[in-house]
Amino acid sequence: MRRAEILGLPVDLVGLEEAVERIGRMLDAPGTHQVITLNPEYVVRAQGDPELARAARESELVTADGVGIVWAVRRLTGERLPGRVTGADLTPALLERFGPRLRVFFLGARPGVAEKAAENARARWGIQVAGVQDGYFKDEAPVVERIAQARPDLLLVGMGERQDLFIHRHKARLGAKVAIGVGGVLDVLSGEVKRAHPLAQRLKLEWLVRIAGDRRRWGRFPRLLRFVRLVRAAGKAHS
Repeated sequence: MRRAEILGLPVDLVGLEEAVERIGRMLDAPGTHQVITLNPEYVVRAQGDPELARAARESELVTADGVGIVWAVRRLTGERLPGRVTGADLTPALLERFGPRLRVFFLGARPGVAEKAAENARARWGIQVAGVQDGYFKDEAPVVERIAQARPDLLLVGMGERQDLFIHRHKARLGAKVAIGVGGVLDVLSGEVKRAHPLAQRLKLEWLVRIAGDRRRWGRFPRLLRFVRLVRAAGKAHS
C-alpha cells in the first residue's frame, strides 16, 4: 500500500475505485478496520491533538477528502493522487458495490435521520440494516455495546468532529468489520440535505457551496486558511 505523509499524517495514494476494492478485502478479513476520509480541517485539528493524529496513523485506510489534501500531497511529496475520495462518494459506492451482502449500522446525526438514511439505503441498494442510533448521546458504552451485539459489516459514523476518535477509541470493541467516519453523509442519504449541483462537484467546489449555504459552517474558513499556511510553510522548509 503506497502512502504519502503530510504534516505528520498519512494519506493513501488511492482513487475511489481502489478504495472500494481495499474496503472489500477488509470486509473479508478478521478484525475491525478504520477508514478516515481526511480533510484540511482534520489536519489542522490534529496538529494540536495527538490522539487525533494517532487515529489517522493507525487507520487501515486514509483517503483524500477534498482538493486541499490532493494539493498538499502534490506540493509536499510530489506524488499525484488519482483523485479525491470523499465520504459523500465513497459511502454510496460501497453500498452499491456490495449491496445485499452488507449489514450496515447507521450511527449519528439528529434523531430520526439515521432511520431515514437506513430505510432509503435499504430501498435503493438492498442492504441489510444492522442497527440505527442518532448521535445525541453522552454515554458511549451502551452505544458501543449495541454495535458490538449487531456485529455489522459496515459501521457508518456521522458525528462530525467526534466520529473518528469515537471509532479509534472503541475499535477493539465495536465488532464491525469496517468503520468509516462519514460526516454529513447520513443527512444526504436520509434526504434531509441535498448534495451540491453536479457542476459544483465536477469543479471540486462542493465544499465551498456547503460552507456558503450554511452559516454554521462559516467558522471553518479560519481552519482552511491555516491549512494553506501550514502546507506552504512546510513546503518552504523542504525546499
